[in-house]
Amino acid sequence: MKDLKGKVAIVTGASRGIGRHIALQLAQRGADVAINYCSRQSDADKVVQELEAAGVRALAFQADLSGMPAARDLIRKVHEQWGRIDILVNNAGITRDKSMRKLTDDDWNAVLDTNLGSVYATCSEVLNVMMEQKYGRIINITSFVGQAGNFGQANYAASKGGIIAFTKTLALEMAKHNITVNAIAPGFTETEMLAQVPENIREQIIARVPMGRFGQPEEIARAVVFLAAEGDYITGQQINVNGGVYM
Repeated sequence: MKDLKGKVAIVTGASRGIGRHIALQLAQRGADVAINYCSRQSDADKVVQELEAAGVRALAFQADLSGMPAARDLIRKVHEQWGRIDILVNNAGITRDKSMRKLTDDDWNAVLDTNLGSVYATCSEVLNVMMEQKYGRIINITSFVGQAGNFGQANYAASKGGIIAFTKTLALEMAKHNITVNAIAPGFTETEMLAQVPENIREQIIARVPMGRFGQPEEIARAVVFLAAEGDYITGQQINVNGGVYM
């Protein structure tokens, strides 16, 4: 696989979980990496240390990406600091799971603003930079829930399905500028969020997965790095990394 030396990457929601592993694997390929976090500064600082230990430049920026101005400002700050942006990985996301009968307007707006609104804002801000460079790789983290739906996740499913549609449209518009735009759709992945699920429910979830196990964050990260380093002729696609839970 090609290395990414000289490239600058941004990974949102990267203080832990999937985002952390994406940032680390990009750094291992030689990319300088700016990470975004919302509230867990100590975790973000540890990730920066891990990135620097890989021999690359690293920065952490605090921002609540549910606000579009903050999402746009993140892009501007990284560009001002390092002068270019080659790879944007939109990983930040939240859940507020409730059945439709219990879902509130606040639950809906919080999830849509963070998961989908931040993708729109960061992408629209980074486009001029990438178009001037005549190079860019945008990878948006969606979910199989955006393809299949899931009980109690109408807001989350809408946000992740919206990311898939947005990705395809932006890919069409940016292809002539040598900017690829793709989505990764993980299945149930072993993260802190999943670890909080009671064991009996975890067993029920695993029973739905043909491969009989949860995904690992590093498996999602490898797909992201492939698109960033090798996906020169891949655009407008969603790659499912889900153990067969949705085919």
